[in-house]
Amino acid sequence: MFPGKDALTICFAHPAYQIQKRFEARGTGIRSFQVATRDELLARAPEADVVVVSGLWSNEVLSRTERLRYVQSISAGVDQYAQPAFRERGVRLASAAGVNANAVSEHAIALVLAVSRLFPMARDNQAKHVWRGMIGEIAKREDELGGKTMLVVGLGRIGGRLARLARAFGMHVIGLRRDPSAGANGADEVHATAALKSLLPRADFVVLTCPLTPETEGLIDAGALSLMKPSAHLVNVARGKVVVEPALIEALREGRIAGAALDCVAEEPLPEASPLWDLPNVFITPHTAGETRRYEDNVLDILEENLARLWRGEADLRNQVV
Repeated sequence: MFPGKDALTICFAHPAYQIQKRFEARGTGIRSFQVATRDELLARAPEADVVVVSGLWSNEVLSRTERLRYVQSISAGVDQYAQPAFRERGVRLASAAGVNANAVSEHAIALVLAVSRLFPMARDNQAKHVWRGMIGEIAKREDELGGKTMLVVGLGRIGGRLARLARAFGMHVIGLRRDPSAGANGADEVHATAALKSLLPRADFVVLTCPLTPETEGLIDAGALSLMKPSAHLVNVARGKVVVEPALIEALREGRIAGAALDCVAEEPLPEASPLWDLPNVFITPHTAGETRRYEDNVLDILEENLARLWRGEADLRNQVV
C-alpha cells in the first residue's frame, strides 16, 4: 500500500543538485530530507518511502529498508539499479528520461560546431596569448556544417531533437534506432541499428545518443572506426562504454579519423594517465551534456506526476522501468 501524502517521506540523494530546496519551494507539505553521500543514503534510507537518486544509488539500500516503495531516478540511465531485486521487493522504479533532452541535444550540436569551427584550438591559443594566423591548407581550416552528413545513433528524445537542430544547419541526418517503424523523429532517413556499419562511410559526424545496453556496449569498435571517413568526427554524449576506448585512441593517434568530441568516457573521472587528455584531435567535456539550470525542476515535475498516479492507484508510471 502506497502511503498517503500526510504519511509520506521523501529522501533526495545528490551531492550537488538542490532538489530538496526546489521541492520545498513548491509548498507540497510533504516531508523530505536530502543526503549528499552514499553512506548518508544507506544510513537514512530506512526513514524514506520514496528515494530520488542517481549516482549515489547502491542496491544495498533495498536490503536496508522495508519502507521503500518507489525510487525516482534523477538520470535517464538506469543501468545502476538491480531491476530484478526491485520486482522481488515490490519497489517501483522510474527514470528521468527526457528530463535533459534539450540540454544534451544542444550540447551535442555545440560539440559538432566546436570541432568544425576549431574552438578548442582557439581556446588553447587564448591561454597562450597567441593570435593565430590564417590557415593556407584547406583541409585544416574551419569548416561549415551545411551539406555535411550526420549519423545519429539512437533516435529517441535526445537524438530526435539533435536531428532537428542539425537539419536547421543544412545537414543531412541519418538516424539509427532499434525499431525504424517508430518513425524518423526529425531525421531525413531512419534505419535499424544493425545497418550501422553500412552507413558509417557516409557520415561526416557520427553522434552517439543511445542508452548503454548489452546491444550498444562496444558498438563503436575497431571495425566500426575503420569504416569512418578519415575526415569524420565521433561525438559521444551517450555513455563511454558504447565505444571501445583503446580502439578509439589508436584510430585518433594514427589519424584514421579526424577527431572526437567526448562528453563521456569508459572510466569517469577520466584517469590522469589517459592518452585522451593529450591527443590534439580530442575535445573533452566532463560529462556535463545533461547539466542545466532547469534540471531540478524537470525531475520534480516527473516525481510529482508519478506520486499523483500512485495515489490514484494507477498501474503505470511516467518513464516506468519497474
